[in-house]
Amino acid sequence: MDADLLTTNRKALMINLSREHYGTLAEIGAGQEVARHFFLAGGASGTIAKTMSAYDMKFSDEIYGKCARYVSQERLISMLDHEYGLIEERLSEMRGAQSRFFAFANSVATRNREGTNDAHGWLGLRFQTEPMGKPNDVFIHVRMWDKDAIQQQEALGIVGVNLIFAAFNYRNNVEEFVKSLADNVGIDRIEVDIITVGGPQLQHVDNRLLSLLLVQHGLTNAVLFGPNNSVLQPSEVLYKKAILVERGSFRPVTLVNVDMLRCASAQFVQEPEVQGHDVVVLMEITMLNLLAEGAIDHPDFLARVDTLAALGNNVLISNYPEFFRLTTYFRRYTKEMIGVAMGINNLLEVFNEKYYETLPGGILESFGRLFKNAVKLYIYPMRQEAYQRYLTTGHHAADNIAPNGFASNVLITAKNLMVTQRLQNLYAYLLENHYLECIVGFDPAHLEVFSRDVLRRIREKDASWEKMVPPEVAKIIKERGLFGWNG
Repeated sequence: MDADLLTTNRKALMINLSREHYGTLAEIGAGQEVARHFFLAGGASGTIAKTMSAYDMKFSDEIYGKCARYVSQERLISMLDHEYGLIEERLSEMRGAQSRFFAFANSVATRNREGTNDAHGWLGLRFQTEPMGKPNDVFIHVRMWDKDAIQQQEALGIVGVNLIFAAFNYRNNVEEFVKSLADNVGIDRIEVDIITVGGPQLQHVDNRLLSLLLVQHGLTNAVLFGPNNSVLQPSEVLYKKAILVERGSFRPVTLVNVDMLRCASAQFVQEPEVQGHDVVVLMEITMLNLLAEGAIDHPDFLARVDTLAALGNNVLISNYPEFFRLTTYFRRYTKEMIGVAMGINNLLEVFNEKYYETLPGGILESFGRLFKNAVKLYIYPMRQEAYQRYLTTGHHAADNIAPNGFASNVLITAKNLMVTQRLQNLYAYLLENHYLECIVGFDPAHLEVFSRDVLRRIREKDASWEKMVPPEVAKIIKERGLFGWNG
């Protein structure tokens, strides 16, 4: 059916009239908005065995057991365990042979009267794809951006119907599955920042790819993966932490990437504002980088994440090409110091005025946002010869860079980098006030390593690439045939 005709009411009606699915809707924290859509659509008696809410904590604990937080994935799973277990226990003999059982649950906190809380919720579905089959799970975490609690409830009800409809109809089309979560509500009202699936009929789905699609289609601006390739909730990982992030293409991750992060980490933890605080370290890839060749290559994306995970790194995928937007995102979760490790080439991009043409205050506004509240850039050096090659690639606006005339073996650092004359005073101000810091203690042997050279050598079967990446990375590239390697 044309997507424009799939209103929320039509989705609920189609499920009701199919008479294939039968189950429970359990909702806590935002009324019973999902169930309401199914009842209003008509024919709900063929779909819904039970709806319920348990708002009182004592009732909720007696039904689902105690938990540390009521709006959490832990509570969501306990709700699904209980409700799906009852469906199978009470109805398997009567209608198990002809019905596909399901249990939907959500646990939500909408805006309080004072408007001081975080309006968010967990939604989940446990469902069969065939009668008597093993169940599958899908979980999402949602943030509601409406200012009014009633509107947030309404948005949540729509998202709940979208989730159920997508699980029943789009589970073999992951892109349509993800896009449809925002049907009839829009990405300006809700954000879906986590999605995970599991079960016998969903084993083929990589949760990291689902998360990438969330960013690609605008349902969120950033997703986070752990070293074990798990999908993480950013608020749990970043909350009240000092953050050090390194941006790169990591295609593949090289010795210079590792050296840069090692040195920056050593300097970051010595900062007075960081000492005594928990620190989280991230490797970040932007959507702009993933789209550099026109379209996202999903195997290439997963290869980058796999190699970073092999080194034990947390990986952030973001839709923030400008660094000031990235640090603003981090400020959702922490007031502690933020460090950004980068090479000379990325520093030149920070001073490229073309990226700030849409800002009323231009580059000054961007720097005001970037360096607000304890942010520092740690700059890894580059040899003059490599610097000159970079300037001739066409990736940078030449009128933003001043020639330096250095010999080819001279190191270009944050202290001697020459920007265009109209930005020199601004650059000097940032340098003198320690917003820019030279990375020290680096390994000079790694300065000759560039990802693009490693990638070329891999594809040309030049074995010298193995000495340009960490041993763990070389091993996984060869074992899995990543980045075009073919032994």
